[in-house]
Amino acid sequence: MYYFLSMLSTTDLGLSISTLVTMLGIFWFNAREISYNACSSQMFFIQLFTVMESSVLLAMAFDRFVAISNPLRYASVLTDLKIAQIGAAIITRGTVIQIPILVLLKRLSFCHSHVLHHSYCFHPDVMKLSCTDTRINSALGLTALITTAGVDSIFIILSYLLIIKTVLSIASPEERKKAFSTCISHVGAVAVFYIPLISLSFVHRFGKWAPPYVHTLIANGYLLLPPVMNPIIYSVKTKQIRRAVLKILHSSTAKM
Repeated sequence: MYYFLSMLSTTDLGLSISTLVTMLGIFWFNAREISYNACSSQMFFIQLFTVMESSVLLAMAFDRFVAISNPLRYASVLTDLKIAQIGAAIITRGTVIQIPILVLLKRLSFCHSHVLHHSYCFHPDVMKLSCTDTRINSALGLTALITTAGVDSIFIILSYLLIIKTVLSIASPEERKKAFSTCISHVGAVAVFYIPLISLSFVHRFGKWAPPYVHTLIANGYLLLPPVMNPIIYSVKTKQIRRAVLKILHSSTAKM
């Protein structure tokens, strides 16, 4: 569980760092210009870490299923080597999916207004600036979204259906409650990630007449909510993490 939590925190940090430079440039120095190469690089890392976070949440759902359905074999199923292989597969998956998107984007020519609606480069937002046909790019972006977050969300739901089936077969109500309580943090992390992501996708594809500030608010929420909320969710629900945080705070207070 802690290995997967470290992966989740890494992807959250990656999402935050990917947008940090441009956001600080806008707010501190009013630097509102970005080169195409810098924009495409930022877009690659934002989408890479988005796919990685979705994959990590799926891996954590599998982790919860194994822990609840077969706790005696938990350590033998999720070995250190197996978790390392899962981590490598997550990085490879995200990279392979994003490369064709960037290659196709590079063939576009931009002759419209070069003003982005967000404080970072986002694939649908960049495509709108093109004066050439973007149907292939749009289809590829939608396919990438469906085959990553879409497929992952289906398997997460399937994992929880199996978890519910397993928990309901437990005789003791107290044990049922304890089993369900171990999943609350993960369910919260899934909601915090998928709700803004789905909202952003719908706004870009079906909310063309929505005011610009709606796009901006949802886009910023999509990147800011998971890094802010995930540490809070897991600190509140995980005793070991809560104790470690309190220990650090107490030691800092004592030094002051």
